[in-house]
Amino acid sequence: MPLQSENVLMTFHERFKQYDLGEGHPFRGDRFINAINFFQEQNLLSLPHLKIVEPKPASREELLRVHSKNYVDLIFRLAEENRPYDVETPVSPTILEAALLIVGGAIECGKAVFSGTAKRAISLGGGYHHAGRDYGGGFCLFNDIAVLVEFLRAERGVKRFLILDYDVHFGNGTSDIYYADPSVLFISMHQDPRTIYPGKGFTWEIGEGEGEGYNVNVPLPPGTGDETYLYAVREIFVPLAEEFKPEIIIANGGSDSHFADMLGDLSLTADGFFRLSRLIRETAQKVCNGRLVLLIGSGYNPKVLPLCWYALVAGVVGLEKIDVKEPYNPPLEPPFVRKKVESVIDELKGLLKKKWKCFR
Repeated sequence: MPLQSENVLMTFHERFKQYDLGEGHPFRGDRFINAINFFQEQNLLSLPHLKIVEPKPASREELLRVHSKNYVDLIFRLAEENRPYDVETPVSPTILEAALLIVGGAIECGKAVFSGTAKRAISLGGGYHHAGRDYGGGFCLFNDIAVLVEFLRAERGVKRFLILDYDVHFGNGTSDIYYADPSVLFISMHQDPRTIYPGKGFTWEIGEGEGEGYNVNVPLPPGTGDETYLYAVREIFVPLAEEFKPEIIIANGGSDSHFADMLGDLSLTADGFFRLSRLIRETAQKVCNGRLVLLIGSGYNPKVLPLCWYALVAGVVGLEKIDVKEPYNPPLEPPFVRKKVESVIDELKGLLKKKWKCFR
């Protein structure tokens, strides 16, 4: 049985499907509807403690807490002119409308968690971590993670944030925004940047100035499977969360660390995502009274995306197990992977032990 007493809010709007970057593009808008339909098939949406809310669009004021005025003006102008931001990130009036609703969803999640109407919240479709203060790219226009942080800082007086980025790609935008900010502990679990976009996110990129030690990158070799991935999360994320004691955990990613994803080469299974999500929920329960917002948006294999998103939501909602069938047979993890990850963890702890007692 799920944790019935703890309400969970999930934001979703039918117009999310307008965040469709075009035929032949890996980011299609049907992902949102396909996921919701799969949730219904699994009876997830009938759980009495899960509430779905339609968000309002984020305002310019909310965007400007993170992004420069010149950049926001540029995106709105590109939308009017139906011109792309770059070759892989198109902009149109309908895409912009969906983007503002998705960012609004993240804000709605933060409101719910800090008003007490929900213990945890899920921003379906969220996690646009490649957008920085004055740039976009990598399918991302606005950084909803940072907009959520700055909303909570300005409107709810929150002072300590932990962001766990579990996307297969390094969250360069989020990292850049908070690289010198000690109030935001940013931890990213991602594929080795030498093998994948955006080519950043090495262990030695640990922040600067007052923020030194608060930017934590865990680059994982291609082929990393469930057990090794979860080992890395337990070795880095859990002790840091316990020592930092954030007021909220914000986690973002999707299904692109799955072994069958088209754009990544990590090897998680749906069960791995479920166990990851449960671990994040349990850690939030331990360190910040359960306050958690999970953003789920990425993934580029339409056959596995709905079941991985379901696994992530199920872990947050509090299901004790899931029963989903993988459409492909999972590969064996290459034998060198575990030793390589152990080496990365040792290197990272050495770089961070000056700042963090848990690594001494």
